[in-house]
Amino acid sequence: MTPNTIYTNSWCPYCSAAKELLSNNNAPFEEIEISGRTEKRQEMLSRSGGSSTVPQIFIGDRHVGGCDDLYALDRRGELDALLAA
Repeated sequence: MTPNTIYTNSWCPYCSAAKELLSNNNAPFEEIEISGRTEKRQEMLSRSGGSSTVPQIFIGDRHVGGCDDLYALDRRGELDALLAA
């Protein structure tokens, strides 16, 4: 299984909400805190195609986007299948 990854800032409420949704779906994830970590911020920018806001969420190797994008996948019933792949 390819790991799920979420780039975050500790103070971000959207990051907390995204992590909560993943946890509620029993989806393990690696959290990468980017505050004060230039190399991790650059990694996030590179992987996300330049998206600079947090969270930036990856299900396996697929870039999902931010918190709103993750919740939209869930509302459409697509998140479970993506997590199971």
